[in-house]
Amino acid sequence: MAELTFANNDPFAADTLDDAAATGANKGYVHIRIQQRNGRKSLTTCQGLADDLDIKRILKAIKKAFNCNGTIVKDDGESEVIQCQGDQRQNIFKFLTQEKICEPAEIKIHGF
Repeated sequence: MAELTFANNDPFAADTLDDAAATGANKGYVHIRIQQRNGRKSLTTCQGLADDLDIKRILKAIKKAFNCNGTIVKDDGESEVIQCQGDQRQNIFKFLTQEKICEPAEIKIHGF
């Protein structure tokens, strides 16, 4: 019987971005993830936005546009992470690209 080997692929590992692809002011990639809570409930997180952006204004606009609640939390590296209720991955992606906060190539969507 042949021996199977699986690649060690960590979806939460830090990605590196080439200098040619880093056109925006963000810190590498912007990661949009979903976290399952209990039952059908879920959280959407968005991290990696530039420090010079007004995260509170972005969150306020997202909450108003998509009728969801949200908050800003600090992660281990003292950077700010946006948390929204529900599966808002595609909505946040569209919002960030339409408002020209990020380029589509800079955004990574994780989950399911």
